[in-house]
Amino acid sequence: MGNVVVVGAQWGDEGKGKIVDWLSNRADVVVRFQGGHNAGHTVVIGNVEYKLSLLPSGVVRPGKLSIIGSGVVVDPWALIDEIDSIRAKGVDVNPRNLRLADNAALILPSHGALDRAREQRRGDNKLGTTGRGIGPAYEDKVGRRAIRVCDLADDEALAWRVDDVLLHHNALLRGLGEPEIDRAELIAALTAIAPRILPYAGPVWRLLDEARVQGRRILFEGAQGAMLDVDHGTYPYVTSSNTVAGQAAAGSGVAPGAVGYVLGITKAYTTRVGTGPFPTELKDAVGEMLGERGREFGVVTGRKRRCGWFDAVAVRQAVKTGGVRGIALTKLDVLDGMKEVKFCTAYRRGGEIYDHLPAGMTVQAELEPIYESAEGWRQSTRGARSWADLPATAIKYIRRLEELIGAPVALLSTSPEREDTVLVRDPFAD
Repeated sequence: MGNVVVVGAQWGDEGKGKIVDWLSNRADVVVRFQGGHNAGHTVVIGNVEYKLSLLPSGVVRPGKLSIIGSGVVVDPWALIDEIDSIRAKGVDVNPRNLRLADNAALILPSHGALDRAREQRRGDNKLGTTGRGIGPAYEDKVGRRAIRVCDLADDEALAWRVDDVLLHHNALLRGLGEPEIDRAELIAALTAIAPRILPYAGPVWRLLDEARVQGRRILFEGAQGAMLDVDHGTYPYVTSSNTVAGQAAAGSGVAPGAVGYVLGITKAYTTRVGTGPFPTELKDAVGEMLGERGREFGVVTGRKRRCGWFDAVAVRQAVKTGGVRGIALTKLDVLDGMKEVKFCTAYRRGGEIYDHLPAGMTVQAELEPIYESAEGWRQSTRGARSWADLPATAIKYIRRLEELIGAPVALLSTSPEREDTVLVRDPFAD
């Protein structure tokens, strides 16, 4: 039985939380390997809804080990708030079932201040960040001035690291006309949160190696989606980390060969939050209908998502750059009752046709979709748990989607409920 990495194959918000939660029943360990508290996963169990940002989705299942890897940037206050929130709903979270990489970089209040100030200064050219400091935190990590979880256990090192990071942050804040960060207040805040964070901290790479040697099944949980990858996405309208499956190894501390089966998550249509190119966006009644039926609002920010037809070009590219071997298709039921559904099979710009998403931002902004139409279905697919429950035209839609993206559907989700899932191929058995 192998390991599985779950990644988004669109612009995020594909329904990874439900799929990871469903797969975690077959896993022993669930790992978050990139991103921060800017991405949210929703898990629904019975009548209880859990909104998770930093915590791995497996944390709501008893008997599972949840790990936050070093590829994640961690706001310690947000993490503790989330732990307290989940505990209030009856979930037991403790250092035995949740571990945090001691070499993970922290998000500080100054990161959020910088993020929001810079976004405001961009005016009409905003990138669409959540303003939570994720980008500046990754900048500091690469710039070798980050404060890490392990620094919270060393007063001398913490003071030195605070001086180093504030030398940079306060210079930027002054230049942006924003209040500077007080050194003593920051050290006091970090010292106060340390006793609540440190019990969870340790060398998680060792735990993962032990799990691998013991033959335990590991589920790697990604955030955002392939089109938001800092290298392979719609740059600069992307997140500040690698969201493709290759990051699962580096961001958790396992060898690349240990990652295993790559499952890409995609909706039966396409959504995007914030600014940036979106070739299949629908600014009409159909787009509004998709948003209403699909309840398309951001888990973390509450921002309304932009909606459009399925973009097979973007997903096909995500399949290739991410090594995706199978797809979990979500929200098929949102298309129920439509007379006609569409796929984007290529892009047009002027007289040129593209079978991929070109890298240039000007070109991306000017792309027009080339559509292929398919017959819709009148019957409901919501709650289906086998192929026999699906209308023939819905199955035909799925088969054509598989052809266009070059990957088979391994799982089909037909509602937010955990068990409303059609298993075509068990990723852990591959």
